[in-house]
Amino acid sequence: MRTTLTLDEDVAEKLRAEVRRTGRPWKEVVNETLRRGLLARQQAQAVPPFRVQARPWGLRPGLDYDRIAQLVDELEGALHR
Repeated sequence: MRTTLTLDEDVAEKLRAEVRRTGRPWKEVVNETLRRGLLARQQAQAVPPFRVQARPWGLRPGLDYDRIAQLVDELEGALHR
């Protein structure tokens, strides 16, 4: 299929560099690059999103969770600063 396509200058330069590097024809480099990009999008959509399953940890008795700085001092001492 023949079509006209307007490329951004940075994309065109990367394609030209790939043509120079590989010595392959422009048409071949453009088609391969498009195929790889489309395949990567399909594979990215096929991966299920990462989900975190929350679990209750409960609160430790004797610690005041409203005073985080005090909690850090108790856990790490004065050297954390």
